[in-house]
Amino acid sequence: MKQNKYLFIDRDGTLIVEPPIDKQVDSIEKLEFFEGVFEALKKLQKAGFKLVMVSNQDGLGTESFPQEDFDAPHDLMMKIFKSQGIEFKNVLICPHFAHENCNCRKPKVGLLMDYLVEQKISLKDSYVIGDRETDVQLAHNIKVNPIQFGFGEYQTWDNITTAILNKPRVAEIKRTTNETDIVVKVNLDAHGTREIETGLGFFDHMLDQIVKHAGISAVIKAKGDLHIDDHHCVEDVAITLSQAVAQALGDKYGINRYGFLLPMDEALVEIALDLSGRNYCSFEADFDREMVGDLSVELVKHFFVSFAEGLKATLHIKVTGENTHHKIEACFKGLGKVLKQAVAKDGIGEIPSSKGVL
Repeated sequence: MKQNKYLFIDRDGTLIVEPPIDKQVDSIEKLEFFEGVFEALKKLQKAGFKLVMVSNQDGLGTESFPQEDFDAPHDLMMKIFKSQGIEFKNVLICPHFAHENCNCRKPKVGLLMDYLVEQKISLKDSYVIGDRETDVQLAHNIKVNPIQFGFGEYQTWDNITTAILNKPRVAEIKRTTNETDIVVKVNLDAHGTREIETGLGFFDHMLDQIVKHAGISAVIKAKGDLHIDDHHCVEDVAITLSQAVAQALGDKYGINRYGFLLPMDEALVEIALDLSGRNYCSFEADFDREMVGDLSVELVKHFFVSFAEGLKATLHIKVTGENTHHKIEACFKGLGKVLKQAVAKDGIGEIPSSKGVL
């Protein structure tokens, strides 16, 4: 089942102002939206988040809070949101008092059981947003990210939008097989950290070229059956590194998607990369050596094929030149350069596809 990014948002005190005296929005006159909420929700919706309102309404439907008193301002609020292009996929309300000890009152998870049972939520990409500690507790209970509106760095809706949309794109992948044990950590929004140990000196140097020229940070640690040959190590590092990049990219919101490169040194390398969600690799090269350092040259093509497969990307590489070392290095440097272009945010703030998904 496809999992989605959700924002589970409190109502009173978060979307609209909670009256300080009686804590009830029970008339149209009391309806007041927080500054910036419309623009923020439109941006977040555009970024692929699904909006769900989750609210405790003490005693709703009782004499202390008649249903009709609630409905008038609530219905107007929903109409105003809709007029601004903001769509709530669901509105979930607990009408009970705290002393009734129901299963649906926040921070209990009863209102969200359908989402949890059907595993609809991308937990690492979803948030609970609310002004109370119960909202923070709800986030912890369903294992998503908490944002407490009006506290700390989240004083305004603009603060919240910035924090969510500029969240660092990081990932860690561990891959263990009978042949290799690999750990890869990447941060696509930071550069400087390049810790690479595979047991193959020349391969380490090539991986360092990717990380350096992509302008990212990476830790790549690999142990494997090098006493047999280097095939498994090279292949599994390519798979693990590419999967880490793919995981860090998430839904690819706001990226360029494409990268292109041509000359480098006396070798001419032509590279085109498309983070398309479809894996394909075309690799054209003529190498006249079997080994460069401790790396089997036949594995160079295999690295790029495995990388494209793990990243689910379309990758075309063609390299010409005289020196095998230079041609191989040009390919790895070039991959770093085009990866830097493709993962960079374009400032438009959309999924770079007419389908709306990659």
